[in-house]
Amino acid sequence: MPTYDYECEKCGHRLEVFQSITEKPLRECPNCKGRLRRLIGSGGAIIFRGSGFYVTDYRSQEYRKKIEEETKPADTAKSSDSKKEE
Repeated sequence: MPTYDYECEKCGHRLEVFQSITEKPLRECPNCKGRLRRLIGSGGAIIFRGSGFYVTDYRSQEYRKKIEEETKPADTAKSSDSKKEE
């Protein structure tokens, strides 16, 4: 169920309420019986659980092979250049 934030226009009291999406918004402040207005929230946050997530975790095998091929020639070129200098 979503959480909705409300603020009383009369006393400034703020509250969070778990409500079904189909429920009507609250109208009356539980403190002073003043008028409540529902605040616009930023929405739910993404929760990552586990040891960690990386961009490369979910790449296809084809993508990984292509990256590996692109990085191998660069690595061998660097090592051969360093041998020439010595």
